[in-house]
Formats: sequence, C-alpha cells, structure tokens
Amino acid sequence: MVQMAQKSSISSKRFTVDRLLSKLGVASRSVSQEWVRAGRVRINGRVVQDPATWVLWPKDAIAVDDKPIQDSAKRFFLFHKPKGVITTHSDEKGRKTIFDVLPADLGYLHAVGRLDQATSGLLLLTNDSTLSSYLTDPAHKVMRTYLVSVRGEFTEAQATEAVAGVVEEGERLQCHTVKIQKSSGRESHLEVVLVQGKNREIRRLFMALGHEVTRLRRIQYGPFKLDELPPGAWREIPIADVRKAIRLP
Repeated sequence: MVQMAQKSSISSKRFTVDRLLSKLGVASRSVSQEWVRAGRVRINGRVVQDPATWVLWPKDAIAVDDKPIQDSAKRFFLFHKPKGVITTHSDEKGRKTIFDVLPADLGYLHAVGRLDQATSGLLLLTNDSTLSSYLTDPAHKVMRTYLVSVRGEFTEAQATEAVAGVVEEGERLQCHTVKIQKSSGRESHLEVVLVQGKNREIRRLFMALGHEVTRLRRIQYGPFKLDELPPGAWREIPIADVRKAIRLP
C-alpha cells in the first residue's frame, strides 16, 4: 500500500530509488525493487526500471502508480509475537508470519531485529529506519531481556561461563547477565540479558553449555517492556516518546 503523509525529514541526499522508498517507509526494499522493475515508479515524470537508479531527495519528484510519494508519518509499535509465527513479510513455505497476525491498515512496518519461529515475546515494529538502526547498532549496547527455560540443572558456574562467552562455529556467543530463578535436575528457569542480537544466540550458547532451550520469551528491549500485553496484541507508542525514551534527538 502506497502511503502519503508529511513533508520529508530527510535533507537533499542521493539514494538509489529502492533504498529511498524503503527509507521513507513506503515499502520494503525488495518490494520497492519489484515495483521499479514492473515500471510502476516514476522519477520526475519518467518511468524507471532499474532499482539502482540514483535519486536526489527531496529535490526529485517520486511517484508510484502515478501517486506522489512523501515521507510516511513515523510509527512505532510494541507487539507480542506469538510462538509459531515468523518475523518476515512473506514466506515461500507458506508459514504464518507476524503480518498475518497484525492488521493490514497499520501500513508498511519492519521488525527491529528478529525473533525466531519458536520464540515469543516483545517485538518492536516501525517504519523509521533511523530509529531501528539505532536500536540494533551494537555500538549503542541496547539491552534485551529474555526469560529462558532449559533442560537440566543450570549452575552458577555455567552462568559465569555464559557471561564470559563461548566460541561456537567460529563466532563468540555471550550473555551480558544470567540470573538463575529456579534450577532443578529436570529444568532450570533463567533471566538472560543480551547486548547483541546474533542469530539464535541464546539457543546456540546454551546448547554449547549442554542445555537445550525449551522456552524462550523476550520481555524487554531497551526501555520498552512487554508487561501484560497478551500474545498477538500490539500497542502504539508516539515517535516523540520513543525518541525521548532512548535519548535520540
């Protein structure tokens, strides 16, 4: 869905047309590329079919299906991702995605980071690429908190090892903190904090320590908390409040 909104906040800069449409929150980069190749995009009245065509924004006039494009109003949502759905716009295997759960009238959004299919909990959604880049940049050390259940008895010595980190397939995996909430011979319940979001980091780390993760739920990302938001539900936070919460101008 093509969106029209307020005047762009981006100063005159060069972008490829597919990147610009994504940056403005109009569509994902892959969808933008499809639109361009299909001849649906015009720059200064001229049809372009190469997604790598350069655009000077906001000087150049961009239109999709003959409708002028402006910067979409920025939006930010907390979403309780249910277990069993995947974090993507579409899936070639026909699996249910988060966007099958969310209302279509929210407009184009992308996830800030990902949660795998078997993981539930807090997922941040936005069309503000600057905001998502800030939240996912390892340099900013934005903490993510998870409740984790693992098979077997997890010890304080292993918690120390998880914080120190292990190397698995050439990649260093580690937690910022691990708190043991309950531990028995059968199952242990932990609170784990990460500062980076490497692919399946918690599952891979704990498996390397000899413990299979049986349940994984994210309850906090930076200052944003899941609280009592039920699975499949979402809540919008005004962009000004989001930027204030993370101290982003």
